[in-house]
Amino acid sequence: MAMTRKTMGEYLLEKGLITREQLEDALKIQQATGKPLEQILIDQTIVSERDAYEAKAYEMGMPFVDLDRVTPEPSAVNVVKEHIAKRYNVMPVKKEGNILYLAMADPNNVMAIDDVRVNSRCVVRPVLAAPGAIQDAIAKAYGGSAVAATDGAPAGGGEGGAIAPRPTDLRASVMTDVAAYSARGDTEEDEKAVLREAEEGPIVRVANTIIQQAIAERASDIHVEPQARNVRIRYRIDGVLHEALTLPKYVQAPLISRYKIMAEMNIAEKRLPQDGRIPIRYQGKEYDLRVSSIPTPHGEKIVMRILDKTSVLIGLNKLGFTPETQARLEELVMQPQGMVLSTGPTGSGKTTTQYSILHKLNSVEKNILTIEDPIEYQLPGIAQVQVNRKAGLTFATALRAFLRQDPDIIMVGEMRDLETAEIAIEAALTGHLVLSTLHTNDAPSAVIRMVDMGVEPYLIAATVTGVLAQRLARRVCQHCKEPREIPASDLRAFGFQVEDPDQIVTIWEGVGCDHCRGRGYAGRVGIYELMVVNAEIAEMIVRRAPLSDIKEAAKANGMKELREDGLIKVLEGITTPDEVRRVVFTAGFY
Repeated sequence: MAMTRKTMGEYLLEKGLITREQLEDALKIQQATGKPLEQILIDQTIVSERDAYEAKAYEMGMPFVDLDRVTPEPSAVNVVKEHIAKRYNVMPVKKEGNILYLAMADPNNVMAIDDVRVNSRCVVRPVLAAPGAIQDAIAKAYGGSAVAATDGAPAGGGEGGAIAPRPTDLRASVMTDVAAYSARGDTEEDEKAVLREAEEGPIVRVANTIIQQAIAERASDIHVEPQARNVRIRYRIDGVLHEALTLPKYVQAPLISRYKIMAEMNIAEKRLPQDGRIPIRYQGKEYDLRVSSIPTPHGEKIVMRILDKTSVLIGLNKLGFTPETQARLEELVMQPQGMVLSTGPTGSGKTTTQYSILHKLNSVEKNILTIEDPIEYQLPGIAQVQVNRKAGLTFATALRAFLRQDPDIIMVGEMRDLETAEIAIEAALTGHLVLSTLHTNDAPSAVIRMVDMGVEPYLIAATVTGVLAQRLARRVCQHCKEPREIPASDLRAFGFQVEDPDQIVTIWEGVGCDHCRGRGYAGRVGIYELMVVNAEIAEMIVRRAPLSDIKEAAKANGMKELREDGLIKVLEGITTPDEVRRVVFTAGFY
């Protein structure tokens, strides 16, 4: 007869580490919140992290390893790359032949086990360990080699495309300066002390290194996030957030104050959101950091958007358009009048596309005016105006002034209301080319959105010549991509015509390398849907035809849907089906 294993709570009771009352209270909290029992016990400081995870290991019937006392074997550490250990917070402990014992806080993380198995080429046997102890073990095991790798090299790598330091190198370089501080209690109340610390060398170097590493990693955003017991730094790389490092709580106040000083924000104001700007020069290039702070229960969160002033001048031919779509778009924007709209969610690359169009159209013969909120990039030869609502300068008031400035081309950062839309339409009707953006899921929906705003359908039909919907998908890393055969039926949702039930299609996937930091992706590519408004579609707009009818007419006129354009890039090995699903497919698509 099989014996019933004790639960975590019973194990802790038997060891005398908690009382029956404490266990019952924790179980009630678990029932109400759904949080893991071990986390509840740790948060309430009833038991230590080590004891909680040892009890969890007993409940799961798994070995437990105390990484504060056990030193991982070098033979095990050598087969797991540091970026993988850091990404999943796992620590190789021991290697016996082809068997690798891997310390994990969550042994049910199948993705972590699979990633380690593929990269180490070992059979992975999970063992349980406390997450904090795993983090410390990673820092000790990989820290030495990481420091050596950056000695004598600039933070962002050298010339000629040298590989920038990995995120774990960031930890190694930053922690040297962090060590200059010690836990000194809450300095939030002492503004003078915080200001003094924010101007000291170690914090200045920490702040600068975080920014430099983000640029080296091609990040678009830096998130400085106060937590209950630490400060988390995350980078958004190719549209996805990745944790870069975790800093001690006592670094929070001087670090955030340092960024607010750099952005010329009020460091004494912690209750209200603030915005600022940090212009920097790094490795011969100019960058603009747009800084935003918001109050949270654990302190102010800082997000910095990194704007590379040269990135918008790369040209339409490098954004990922198919030759057919690019030719049709260029034909639209070369017309002397009309309105061309870009649609898509925030972060889908609309601004880059619009600026690339302006860069192509910019010439001595053209007077180009833009109204933006904010001006993200300075374009030479173009008059750019920034919205200033406090002074009464809105999209609508600027557009009215533009019509008296003898413009040829007008770009409106976003059509947010009926007044702005009506003036933009007036400009398009009176012989100007107008470029603007809307937030809709696809190209045909832009027409319905404008009608919902209150614009008359006959005005839309008379002015809108084309609508470009877009998304950004991550590119497969060209340095480590490998072919993989999949059933053609897996691509049926993308519009792939399956001729044979047994048909096989070859796609490409990145397996992870130093160039892509083990992610399998490097860079992004646009996925596009261009609707050209012809006479048939214009007539349908006027009579308020259903969206489905407009979409069918657009497809008959040559429009490829987002999913179809994504399929082309999958079959060409540029991106993967999973990426297209992530950025294109929405709930209810199937």
